[in-house]
Amino acid sequence: MAAPDDAARVVDALRHELAAVAASRPPATFMEVCGTHTMAIARFGLRELLPESVRLVSGPGCPVCVTAHRDLDHIVALARLPEVTLVTFGDLVRVPASHSSLAAERAAGADVRVVYSPRDAVELAAAAPERQVVFAGIGFETTAPTVAAAVLEARQRGLDNFSVLSLHKTMPPPLRALLDLGETPLQGFVLPGHVSVVTGLDCYRFLADEYGVGGVVTGFAAHDVLRALVQLLRLDEPAIANEYTRAVRPEGNAVARRVLDQVFEPGDADWRGLGVIPGSGLRFKDEFAAFDAARRFAVDPGEALEPAGCRCGEVLRGVLDPAECALFGRRCTPEDPVGACMVSSEGACAARYRYRGFDD
Repeated sequence: MAAPDDAARVVDALRHELAAVAASRPPATFMEVCGTHTMAIARFGLRELLPESVRLVSGPGCPVCVTAHRDLDHIVALARLPEVTLVTFGDLVRVPASHSSLAAERAAGADVRVVYSPRDAVELAAAAPERQVVFAGIGFETTAPTVAAAVLEARQRGLDNFSVLSLHKTMPPPLRALLDLGETPLQGFVLPGHVSVVTGLDCYRFLADEYGVGGVVTGFAAHDVLRALVQLLRLDEPAIANEYTRAVRPEGNAVARRVLDQVFEPGDADWRGLGVIPGSGLRFKDEFAAFDAARRFAVDPGEALEPAGCRCGEVLRGVLDPAECALFGRRCTPEDPVGACMVSSEGACAARYRYRGFDD
């Protein structure tokens, strides 16, 4: 690991390089589509280092944030079933659904538990055979293979009280949807590092081939993000590049994809701010229908209601800075969030509030 002074010199050199390259190029808007990038960019103050001609906006890279209200309502409805132990990751517990949240349901007596791994849910099912353990699965290609592996383990162990509500999503389709919308003209994407460890690079080729937009996969240190921006500006022709070679191989992780493909297949998914995107989700193959909580439990989530005044969808599309929402920092704070983008540790609103405040 580089010493702090060395790291600062590298960042300062990249900042000057970025300014020099930007001076000879037209103004450009780039979008990061990874929640970890969003938080890192805010934490390191990278937006404040950019030249005026370079704009960086946040996209739909936070799994909690892009989960649609009707899907949140579905999770809450499952948690209310008396025989169900609802298990999920921590951020999801506090996200407001239409009329409640998992935190509120737990306070009212529902059995809602937080785990760090899908395998923890499998162990919970094995230890409590009298309970139906439902794992609410969200996330992109990064976490979905671990859920698929948990399902395979549950089948191997003969656990008939374990199931998953699969709300997993895949990253390439929303990039296409954003470009088709054209609300924010984008000259390139800072592509996700964790997702790309699994997917590799080929899934992004359509950006350059069909839309004439470049993309650079990068890591999460300040110098990683700045190098990606420099490379995006330097592209003479649209292309997909890899600045995260220490972790991402062009072919990705074939083993993880094989496990994923064994359990799941593409399906439609509802994205907050983008609506239903065909083929952007992961649904269970018929062979694994017994582990599909959506098929196992018939629940009525009711009508989905968006919170009045919340503009999280526009933030996720990159058309609105979080501070431009009238609720930001006033009615909506991390302690009392209205929208998912303020709840999640990877949300654009939470990052903006935590590292830049709301008077900036």
